[in-house]
Amino acid sequence: MSTFEKFNLPKSVQKAIDELGFVTPTPIQEKSFSVIMSGRDMMGIAQTGTGKTFAYLLPLLKLYKFTPTNTPKIVILVPTRELVVQVVDEIEKLTKYMSVKTLGIFGGVNINTQKKAVYEGVDVLVGTPGRMMDLALDAVVRFDETQKLVIDEFDEMLNLGFRTQLTALLAMMKTKRQNILFSATMTDEVDAVLNDFFDFPEEVTLAASGTPLENITQITYNVPNFNTKVNLLKHLLETNENMERVLVFVNNKKISDMLHTRIEEHFEGQFGVIHSNKSQNYRLSTMAEFQEGNLRGLITTDIMARGLDISNISHVINFELPEFPELYMHRIGRTGRADATGTAISFITPREEEFKVEVEVLMNQELEIAEFPEEVEISAKLIEPEKDKQPIKFLMKKVKLDGDGAFHDKAKKNKKVNLGGPSKTKKKTHGSVNRNMLKTRDKKRKDKDK
Repeated sequence: MSTFEKFNLPKSVQKAIDELGFVTPTPIQEKSFSVIMSGRDMMGIAQTGTGKTFAYLLPLLKLYKFTPTNTPKIVILVPTRELVVQVVDEIEKLTKYMSVKTLGIFGGVNINTQKKAVYEGVDVLVGTPGRMMDLALDAVVRFDETQKLVIDEFDEMLNLGFRTQLTALLAMMKTKRQNILFSATMTDEVDAVLNDFFDFPEEVTLAASGTPLENITQITYNVPNFNTKVNLLKHLLETNENMERVLVFVNNKKISDMLHTRIEEHFEGQFGVIHSNKSQNYRLSTMAEFQEGNLRGLITTDIMARGLDISNISHVINFELPEFPELYMHRIGRTGRADATGTAISFITPREEEFKVEVEVLMNQELEIAEFPEEVEISAKLIEPEKDKQPIKFLMKKVKLDGDGAFHDKAKKNKKVNLGGPSKTKKKTHGSVNRNMLKTRDKKRKDKDK
């Protein structure tokens, strides 16, 4: 059996790993180690939950050499503030017996506090692209000594619209550096950025891009609307005792709050909700409650749960299908991690059929539809976003109805025909102009008399 001993890590790092209780490296950690140690650029394709963080941290810490400078030697970019906190925590665990100063920076907190922390010196800097860009433009963060750049969840950063910040940051850095990238999928956009900025990166693939993990059972239901989805979710939670650690994904903050309110009525205190409108402390404490087993499940959006180290998820529920098929892959990758098995359940309305097709194309397989449970009530009531909008031509102008509810012509008094004569408005305007002209003429005469 392979162990971390084969990596011949520094004694300080090996001691930290031993104390953490880790013995056997994961496949992505084994495959990545020699490539990163060689100094070549690397593109790692691996699903969430495969040990990517240690896959780049272990070789980087083995290569790390202390230098008496205050600018970061290692820069790590991740898509969300929660992931910044998590990565910093992992680094601090591994560098417990090393002289390495680590700092995490992200938006939503006082930037001046972070500026002060950067000025005090940092060896490993972890941050979101937005805040990293802010501090770099203010010349607070400098990349003079940066030798290693890690971009984790690369495809998700591009999905979230961070391409501009990423390319700007890459342009600021010196070209002589090692780039290490991890992505769950290899998209055309990922490939385009690689071609523009990286030097023939070696690809390390754990699973084919777009291929779901084999130990995840995928189940889908055709559901007509939101309220029926709520009824189905309640039914599954009531009848399936194995649904003990559940992640429920929705596409936006409003739906997550609506769903949490409805679920709370029947499963009081069993579910938390996290999204970007919740405070940082609330989100972290809610996730801690879930991790400790005090909550049965979390209702969340993609940006909140992406890449977070939440273990032993039994079920992932796609209450709404994501618009990007890659996000589906990330979601279902939250369960069935390592050697465990898991279940991913998706609720699909007619409006979401096109998203389903895109997922099937990415995975190169069809999603089988399960029979809808007879005992679940099918609701006819629609929520506001599901209602058909009024045709745009009727939104442009108000249409009056007569007493019988029929359309009628304009009132006769409003059907005047313009015969070419001056209107009242024009007369008023002309009058104003004439008065002004008279005033100007009188003023000139007085000036002349003087």
